[in-house]
Amino acid sequence: MRVLQYRIPYKDALVLLLREVLNRIQFRYNQAQLEELDDETLDDDQQTEWQRYLRQSLEVVVKVMELLPSHAFATLFPVLQEDLDVYLGLQQFIVTSGTSRRLNITAENDCRRLHCALRDLSSLLQAVGRLAGYFIGDVFAARFNDALAVVERLVEVTCYGSQISLYDLETAVPSVLKPDLIDVHAQSLAALQAYSHWLAQFYSEVQRQNQSRFISLVTSTMDATAPLITAKVPEKLLLSACHLMMSMATTVRPVFLVTLPAVQNIFNLITESQTRRLPQEAYMLVCRALSNMLLLPWSNLPESEQQWQTRSSSHASLLAALTRHYRLLRGTANQPPHRLGLEDTKAVLHQTLPVLRDIVDSISGESTKSRQICYQSLQESVQVSLGLFPVFIQQPDVTDEMLSFFLTLFQGLRVQMGVPFTGQIIHTFLSMFTREQLAASILQEGSAGCRVVEKFLKILQVVVQEPGQAFKPFLPSIIALCMEQVYPIVAERSSPDVKAEMFELLYQVLHHNWRYFFKTSVLASVQRGSAEEAMENEAQFSAAMQAFGQSFLQPDIHIFKQNLSYLESLNSKHKLYHRKLFRTSMLFHFINVLLQVLLHKSHDLLQEEIALAVYNMASVDFDAFYSAFMPEFLNGCQGVDANQRAVLGRNFKLERDLPSFTQSVHRLVNDLRYYRLCNSSLPTGTVKL
Repeated sequence: MRVLQYRIPYKDALVLLLREVLNRIQFRYNQAQLEELDDETLDDDQQTEWQRYLRQSLEVVVKVMELLPSHAFATLFPVLQEDLDVYLGLQQFIVTSGTSRRLNITAENDCRRLHCALRDLSSLLQAVGRLAGYFIGDVFAARFNDALAVVERLVEVTCYGSQISLYDLETAVPSVLKPDLIDVHAQSLAALQAYSHWLAQFYSEVQRQNQSRFISLVTSTMDATAPLITAKVPEKLLLSACHLMMSMATTVRPVFLVTLPAVQNIFNLITESQTRRLPQEAYMLVCRALSNMLLLPWSNLPESEQQWQTRSSSHASLLAALTRHYRLLRGTANQPPHRLGLEDTKAVLHQTLPVLRDIVDSISGESTKSRQICYQSLQESVQVSLGLFPVFIQQPDVTDEMLSFFLTLFQGLRVQMGVPFTGQIIHTFLSMFTREQLAASILQEGSAGCRVVEKFLKILQVVVQEPGQAFKPFLPSIIALCMEQVYPIVAERSSPDVKAEMFELLYQVLHHNWRYFFKTSVLASVQRGSAEEAMENEAQFSAAMQAFGQSFLQPDIHIFKQNLSYLESLNSKHKLYHRKLFRTSMLFHFINVLLQVLLHKSHDLLQEEIALAVYNMASVDFDAFYSAFMPEFLNGCQGVDANQRAVLGRNFKLERDLPSFTQSVHRLVNDLRYYRLCNSSLPTGTVKL
C-alpha cells in the first residue's frame, strides 16, 4: 500500500484538502464561521447544524485516509497532540479548598481560548475514532505502530479524565466550560471504543506470546471506565463509559477481564441492592456487558479451556442478584393485584424484564453452551413470569412487557426451554386470550393492548415454524385463534399492525405445516395425478384462503402487498395454485378479484405484482382461463354493451408467455376503463348496456 500510494495522482492536492478541512472544523482557525452554526436545534436526522457540518467534514477526512493512509495519519495526529497537551495540562490549574475543586482559569480571554481548544479536541477525537477501521485486517501489522500510538494516547487521556474528574470541577463559565470538559471526556471514551476491533486483533496476535502490553492497555481502559459507572456522573459521560465497557466484553473478550479489580467493583456495584440505581439505559448496558463477560466464548481458545463451570456459577449469581426483587413476586402469583402493591409490583417488573430480555437478546445467536448457561440462570425468573401472567392479563402495559420477554425467549432460547415447558407457556397464553380479551385489546388501536396481541401472534409465528412434531398438537388451536377469534375482529377494521401479524402467522402455518393440510408431497401429487390428492383439515384451509382473498378487497396497500407475496410464495414452494381444491373452487375467484383491483386503480403501485400473480394463476390451466374464465368475466363486466364486450374478447390474445400476457391484461384493463368512461359521459339511453 505504501508503494502504491505514491502513484496516486493529485496526492499533494489531497493532502492540502485534508489540511484545509481540518482547519475548517477547528475554532482556532475558523471561529467566526463555526460560532454561527446552530448547535441546539435538531433536524429530521436528529442532528444539529454543527453536528451535520462536522460529520460531512469528517467524511472527507476518512476518504483521504482511504486513499493516502500514511499522509492522512501524519497530518492528523500531530494536530490532535497539540490540543491534547492543553487538555492534559489542566491539572496544574486545579485548586482544592475543602470539598470543592475549582479550575483556576478565570480571565475572559483564557476561558475563550480554552473553550476553543476543548471544542477542537472533541472534533479531532471524533476524527481519530473514524479512522479506526484503517488499522485492522490485512494492514494490521504494517500500521501497528501508528495504531498503538493512538490507542496508548487515548488510554492515557481517558485515565487522566477519570482520575482527576474534570467533569466535576467548578469553572469560571460553568455553562460553557463544564459541557466542554464533559464532551471531551465522553469523546475520548468513544474514540477508544472505536479501536475495540483493533484491540481484538491485537489480542489474537499475542494470544500465546507476551501479553504484557495488551494486558496493560485493557487494565488501564477498565480503570478509566469503572469510576464513571455511577449515578453521580453526567449521563452523556456515563453512557460513553458503558458503551466502552460493552465493547471490551463483547468485541475484545479478554480471558482476564472479569478478574480485574475495576470490573469486580462494577459487579459489586450492580449486585448490591442498596446502591442508587443507574439510569435505565446505562443499567441495561452494564448488565449486558457483565453477562456477556461470563457467557460469550473466549476467542482463540478450545472448548476445554473456556472454564464453563466456573463461569456458569458466576452467571447464576449475577442473575440471582439482578432478579432478587422480581423472584419475590412469585408469592403474589395466585392473588389479584391490590392497588396499594400494584404500582410497586409493576415498577419491579418494568425494571427487571427489559434487562433480562436484553441479556437473552445479546446471546441469541451465540453457541449452544452460552444459551444453555443463560437459560439455567434465568429459569426461575421465567417460571415466575408465567405464574404472574394470568394475574396481570387485564393490565396491558404489564402484559406487553411480559410478552416482549417471552417473545425474546422463544426467539433465542426455545431449544433450551424444552418442549414440555414451552408447551405449558403456549397453553397458558391460548387459554388466557379469550375472544373478549382479544377484542378489548385490538379495538384500542395503537395502544399497549394492541401491542400485546401483536407480540402474542409473533410468539405463535415462532412456534409454528418449529420443525418436528413437538408443537403440532397446538396447530388446531392456533388456527382457530386466528380464524375464529382474531380475524372476525380485524376483518372490517383497519388495525394494520395486528392484521399484518395475523396474516404472517397464517402464512407461517401454511408454509411450515403444509402436510397438516396436504399429506402427499408436491412430487407425489404430480406423479399420481390430482384425482388422488389427499387433503385434510379442508375447512381451516378454505377459511384461511378466504381471509387472504378478502384482504384484497380492502384499501390497505401494505396488507395487500404482503398477502399477495405470501400467496405467490406458497405457490412457488408448494404449488398452491395447482392444488385441486384451490384450482377448482378458488382460482377464478382470486383472478377476478385481482383484475377488479386493476380496473379500480386502487392499488396502482402494485400493477406489476398483480399482473404477475394473475399470470401465475392463469398458467395453471390456460385453456380453462381463456375458454371459461374470460367469457364469464367479460359477461359480468358492468358499464359496457355486448358489442364492446365482443371487441374486448377478440382483442385479448391467447398469449402464454409472461410479457405478452401481462401486456394483454393491461390493454384489457385500459380498454375496459375507456369504454366505461365513454359510456358514462353519453346521454342516458344512447348505449344499451
